Amino acid sequence: MRAHEAGALHGDFGHHPTWLRPPADVNTLMTELWPETATKDDGGVLHIGGKPVTELAAEHGTPAYLLDEEDFRARCRNFRTAFAGADVYYAGKAFLSKAIVRMVHEEGLHLDVCSGGELATALAAGMDPAKIGFHGNNKSVRELSRALDAGVGRIIVDSFDEIDRLSALAAERGVRPQVMIRVTVGVEAHTHEFIATAHEDQKFGFSLSGGEAFRASEKILGEGVLELRGLHSHIGSQIFDASGFEVSARRILSLHKRILDELGVALPELDLGGGFGIAYTSQDDPQPAGDLADRMNKIVDDECAALGLDRPHLSVEPGRAIVGPAVFTLYEVGTVKPMEGLRTYVSVDGGMSDNIRTALYDASYSATLASRTSHAGPMLARVVGKHCESGDVVVKDEFLPADIRPGDLLAVPGTGAYCRSMASNYNHVPRPPVVAVRDGQSRVIVRRETEDDLLALDVG
Repeated sequence: MRAHEAGALHGDFGHHPTWLRPPADVNTLMTELWPETATKDDGGVLHIGGKPVTELAAEHGTPAYLLDEEDFRARCRNFRTAFAGADVYYAGKAFLSKAIVRMVHEEGLHLDVCSGGELATALAAGMDPAKIGFHGNNKSVRELSRALDAGVGRIIVDSFDEIDRLSALAAERGVRPQVMIRVTVGVEAHTHEFIATAHEDQKFGFSLSGGEAFRASEKILGEGVLELRGLHSHIGSQIFDASGFEVSARRILSLHKRILDELGVALPELDLGGGFGIAYTSQDDPQPAGDLADRMNKIVDDECAALGLDRPHLSVEPGRAIVGPAVFTLYEVGTVKPMEGLRTYVSVDGGMSDNIRTALYDASYSATLASRTSHAGPMLARVVGKHCESGDVVVKDEFLPADIRPGDLLAVPGTGAYCRSMASNYNHVPRPPVVAVRDGQSRVIVRRETEDDLLALDVG
């Protein structure tokens, strides 16, 4: 969905979602939106990892991304346990840092990267290259060379040009890298809906219906330079319903069957991608990792049985579902501007430079007063940032206490995925830090940028 060119929801005064209702108590924490250790004390102060956000703000400043380390690790373990016998690749594009790489490794997960920079981060953190998968629709010679030299476990090829490029580099080095073919299966899934046709018009992968995916398999197997391990499918994002995975698995396993019948090769692996949804608002109802695993395993088992195939080794790629709920962003309120008969604009000290998703995707978020208890009633508010842009919206619609004022701390949950990783320096605003909190202790895992950082790149 595209917002008005002047900004997200420009001019939609007085409107809010019909499902959004004034809460009975504006101080209540909707626990399903927050990390596991998030609580409010008797004074209304939000705590994370056993530490009050008032102390975290004093120590680290605002805005700041606050990571519940125990919550993040628990979600890693949940997926690893749920998909026992499969490989779980944490999708680093959601958010990646050296500390995150180490946590992922310590919790027994593999890692998916999709750029040279993400690969560099993974290697710098000591990730076992054999447990790294490398995605991307336009990997450069330099990126592929680095992946080969490092011994990356698998490369997901995305085009015939890339097959040629990778084959030439592999032949030069005398190595035989393992690859998977990304297949565009004609399924697009987002939230509660999926469409099973006419979605092959995209930049990713080889078309299934057009025959390119089979021809790519034929080329790789015929040339013998690369080791074809299997097929890969990714159908969308923020998915709550496994129906799209069922259609995708059926289609991609039919290609497994064709490769076996016509080329005589039983591919040993299958990757069904990620895109598992999380709760940003009370309208979202994500499935537990165990339920997803049960459904997806049954889908694969049933399809393999129907096709007479041996079950390939399964892998999945959760990113948002692990890091998204484990993080919230803490802001300080700067101005409060009532618009009589419409709503109140609450301006915070961050905005679209630390969360572009509202403006870019029309994404919905929630918010809570985090530094005190309020005895005022609820008012309809829009949380906006400090940037010179009418579309600089963080939370489109939320009921906040009517007495919210400058100096209050405001927390926005569900910001672990794609917020820091897509953050910018718009208006020359330095990016916030990422602070991990656990057992009453905090540590900076990505430091706050400074004006010196900005000027260091300006060679003038």
